[in-house]
Amino acid sequence: MIAALIPALAPVLNNVLNKFVGDKDLAAKIEADMTLELMKYESKELDAATAIIVAEASSGNWLASNWRPITMLTFVTLIVLHWLGFTSENLPEAQVLSLLEIVKVGLGGYVLGRSGEKIAKAMKK
Repeated sequence: MIAALIPALAPVLNNVLNKFVGDKDLAAKIEADMTLELMKYESKELDAATAIIVAEASSGNWLASNWRPITMLTFVTLIVLHWLGFTSENLPEAQVLSLLEIVKVGLGGYVLGRSGEKIAKAMKK
């Protein structure tokens, strides 16, 4: 989540630093320190998400470990049905695009989830 903000914040922080800090080397060091802190926060956030996915994947409950793939298959099915013409003709394009966004985000999470699942299995052994 923070990763998406870093590219947007970098130019703003750069402008502020250049206005208030006259020394270019000091401004560069401050900018590097702020970027490092944002990256550390992002790493902690990713570790927390990984822990959740590992807990789900290592759960003995079938539904707990399979709800993500089931959800993604549902959204992919909705998109395919739309492309084949099985949806309402007056479905707004924004709604279709938001389904595509969900699938893009979900596929990223699925890849992370599969990695977490493999890690969980290795940790169990």
